[in-house]
Amino acid sequence: MGWFRKSGDRDALPVTMTAVKLGDRFLSIGVRDPRLIAALATKSGLTGQACASDADKARADRGAAEIHQEGALVDVTHAPWHALPYAEAAFDVALVRDVVAALPIEEVRRLASEALRVLRGGGRLVVIEDARSVRDANALTQALRDAGFAAVRVLAEAEKLLFVEGIKSAGRS
Repeated sequence: MGWFRKSGDRDALPVTMTAVKLGDRFLSIGVRDPRLIAALATKSGLTGQACASDADKARADRGAAEIHQEGALVDVTHAPWHALPYAEAAFDVALVRDVVAALPIEEVRRLASEALRVLRGGGRLVVIEDARSVRDANALTQALRDAGFAAVRVLAEAEKLLFVEGIKSAGRS
């Protein structure tokens, strides 16, 4: 395990778009990109918290090992998308990377509802998907709205990636 993570250009845009900062409580819903999770965990630092959860136990276990090799401290668990093992309002930022494109839209709504539950008021959900695998960006943004997110928007489509953001209303707990 190294003390300092090697930076890579591959992670630069997703790290920037996620906007995790020192002290943030960060959650990755899905462990599809362990290097990105490690990079974001190091951004939140020792004053923050980094967690990840995946519905696939083998993927969660492999991801935990890869994240550890990157030198990041991340609590990785295994749980269904619709039943995350975290308290309400436990996180500032949630990331969903390469998960929703393969799910039926109703499952996307359930995952988004659960992300909304674990985010604090004013917290952000950032969905990053391979732009070629997203069938309908409008359906994705509507699913986030249906789950209760405010200010849902496509942030960008760049480097063959689609970035979508939803904000939890500050008044919601």
